Amino acid sequence: MFTVKQLSEIAEVTPRTLHYYDQCGLLKPSQVGANGYRYYDHAALLRLQQILLYRELDLPLERIREILDQPGFDPLAALESHKAELAQRRDRLDRLIGMVNDTILHLKGKKDMDDKQLFRAFSDEEQAEMEKEALQLYDPETVRASNRKWKAYTVAEKQAILDEGNALYLDLVAAIPAGPGSPTAQAGIEHWRRHMDYFWTPNLEQLVALADHYSLEPRFKANFDKIDPRLAEFMGQAVRIYVERLK
Repeated sequence: MFTVKQLSEIAEVTPRTLHYYDQCGLLKPSQVGANGYRYYDHAALLRLQQILLYRELDLPLERIREILDQPGFDPLAALESHKAELAQRRDRLDRLIGMVNDTILHLKGKKDMDDKQLFRAFSDEEQAEMEKEALQLYDPETVRASNRKWKAYTVAEKQAILDEGNALYLDLVAAIPAGPGSPTAQAGIEHWRRHMDYFWTPNLEQLVALADHYSLEPRFKANFDKIDPRLAEFMGQAVRIYVERLK
């Protein structure tokens, strides 16, 4: 068994952090002595490791608690998932370092680089940001599976998918005057739902949450505003009607 002080030294976190994790139900002590001291066993150490790994993925504490408390939570499977995620981050950092080194050589006149090569490490930047934000909304393994699916597409397939997405959003803009419940708008939402299958297949509740995220999250809202300032809110209204009609 470990005291708060001992555990804080092992895990390199502050005692205050451990007290807070206790208060919010994220990491309860395995035993509380008659003197009020908190004690943690080996299982608690493994749970703390999971907490810190999920924090590395920028998940909020409440979401971490929900994941760890799920019936049937598999620590080994979670560790395998963490390993894959960290390896992916390492590979991205390696690409960025390589790009920076090549650019340094280019500026010193020791290496030729065309304009496209200057930005080669940013090719999947938008997808990485989408994944990071989606991790805070959905089950992490679902998001990672979606990311693997996206990366499996060829460059041509990715471009075709993006082009289709741009086209369907323009169709939705054209449907705004007819209203969110109009046949044109609802056909556009059906197309959008099928388009999501290229990435993952959300259920009805997740469709609504995703549409809400478009209008509530500033970066997403800014992207939709570039198409039409009315689009994000219109999609939220149209998706709710779409879902209600399917229930």
